[in-house]
Amino acid sequence: MLGFVLGEMWQGLRRNTSMVISVILVTFVSLTFVGASMLLQLQIQSMKTYWYDRAQVAVDFCTDVSTSPDCSAGVATEEQIGAVEAELTGPAIEPYIDEYYFESQDEAYDRFVEQFSDDPMVSFVQPEQLNQAFWVNLVNPEDSEIIVQTVSGMAGVESVTDQRQFLDSIFAVLNGASLASFAIALVMLVAAVLLVATTIRLSAFSRRRELRIMRLVGASNGFIQAPFILEGLFAGLVGSLLASGAIIGATHWFVQGYLAPRMPGIQMVTIWPDAVLTSVVLVVLGLLLAGIASSISIRRYLRV
Repeated sequence: MLGFVLGEMWQGLRRNTSMVISVILVTFVSLTFVGASMLLQLQIQSMKTYWYDRAQVAVDFCTDVSTSPDCSAGVATEEQIGAVEAELTGPAIEPYIDEYYFESQDEAYDRFVEQFSDDPMVSFVQPEQLNQAFWVNLVNPEDSEIIVQTVSGMAGVESVTDQRQFLDSIFAVLNGASLASFAIALVMLVAAVLLVATTIRLSAFSRRRELRIMRLVGASNGFIQAPFILEGLFAGLVGSLLASGAIIGATHWFVQGYLAPRMPGIQMVTIWPDAVLTSVVLVVLGLLLAGIASSISIRRYLRV
């Protein structure tokens, strides 16, 4: 009986080769978009965890060139800097602070030169133009607003900046790209499901005489439907395996092989377990959608 069912399946695949190839390609492309969207979300979460835990609050002090109204009195004095440090070590906000350190203008200049060494404009910047600052690491980065509200407005303070606000804008763009990828994938998945259903109906129509004979000899609906459902599952499996291979290959050669060495500051997704988890999800999703579409399509055809 199993041999008969498999034989019928292969016969259907041979009769509708072009449609089966179309189903495989559409499934492959749509699931690749789904996998790319999943990997991008995993990358975003990985980067958030990595960078948000390292986000600092910068307390910048007034310089000779500061234009902020809070710096009308000129360069921050040692007493003003000491007053800010006293707040950081005071009982009100000290429990929220993991550690902090002071950066002088010369240290800020050295860091600036190191970061922008290839920029010719570096030669026009002098240490006196850069801010002295306290860099504050928090126990919980979510508590940054406490530091901002406490220190902002103190004498000699030009600005208090939470680095997370810069990260939020970057992650907003990445989330938008992920949603766009998912939207495209959703449309193509719908196309794949409809194409599977159409292929199964055409396969059943081309074998309508055999189906009548099977009904006359008393074959059960499950026995009649099995070859068609297997056809859909086969196409879905091949398409999802191709998509899984594309995701693992892209992660290995593009993300890890190309991007990671050139962007060492970014926490990249890893092949184990991110890409493999995504691949498993794609295979299950491909089989599930193909099986459901095939089952519904052949049942509706047989009722007709």
